[in-house]
Parts: sequence; structure tokens; C-alpha cells
Amino acid sequence: MPIQHVGDPPPFDASTWSLALSGELDRPRTFSLDELTALSTVDIEADFHAGSGWSVRKVHWRGARLADLIATAIARPGARTVRFSDGVRYDATLSLPASIEPDVLLATSFYGEPLPGGRGGPLRLVVPARYGWKSVKWLRSIEVLADERLGFWERRGFHPLADPWKQERLA
Repeated sequence: MPIQHVGDPPPFDASTWSLALSGELDRPRTFSLDELTALSTVDIEADFHAGSGWSVRKVHWRGARLADLIATAIARPGARTVRFSDGVRYDATLSLPASIEPDVLLATSFYGEPLPGGRGGPLRLVVPARYGWKSVKWLRSIEVLADERLGFWERRGFHPLADPWKQERLA
């Protein structure tokens, strides 16, 4: 599977790394890498579709279901969109319903090994039903929002839904 990303992998220190889950939630919280690794009990095998036109079949990921984390944080009635960010310059957004599909993972493992930095480690969002630009690498924050927002590629003219089966690359 080719490796493509915007910018270089950020520095990583497991002792200080954290993921913030915030926004339109009754119980926002922060997770350590150890906590997310312990929650990583879901294995999926899913095709990966890059916006540039290539695909890889049956990629193996292990992680925590985003739906489970959002359920424990309790999304407020006005929540509509979820923004995912690497904490530096890259972000992507999905509707709340798309974010809580059962195959949307916060991946900590790739083919049974800890997720390497080049693939987005230590934590990567995996959204099999969308083009790869929605699967944010080096994930540091998840913000549940009441309003819609455009992500990095959508601000540059890419389609906000990014459905590979509908060939939604450009808006």
C-alpha cells in the first residue's frame, strides 16, 4: 500500500501523547495511548481507496470503534459533524452518522503490528467507506460540532462526502 501524506510525520512521545475528544458532548475526555490501545479490540479487513485513483483490497486494521467512544461521551442533540485533526495542519470532517458507522476505527494496529509512523501511527482514523483523505493520520483531536465544516482537501475543491463508489473526488 503506497504511503501518501501532507507534511512529515510529527514527533511522537508515548509518555505525553494524547487524543482529545471534545465539542458538543456531555462528557468530553482525553485518552492516553495506553487507554486507546486497551480499547483496540475490533479487527476489520477493509478495502482502502485513495483519492488519486488506486485501491488496495483487504487491508487489516485493529482499533477502537469511534461509535463506542462517542456513545460514552454522549453527543448532544445538536451535534451534526465530526472534525478530525492531526493537531498541526491536516483535518477532515464527516457527518456524525458517517462517523459512527461500525467499521470506522481509531486504528492502533496495521496487519497485527503497532501502526507505524508512516502509516499514521500511533493513531489513525480509518473510514473504509470514504476516500483515504478522510482517514486522518497522526490523529490528535476529535471535535463533535453543531455546524458543518470543510476539511483540508475540501477547502481545496475536493468533494465533502468522498464516496469512492460514487467517484466523489472533486466538488
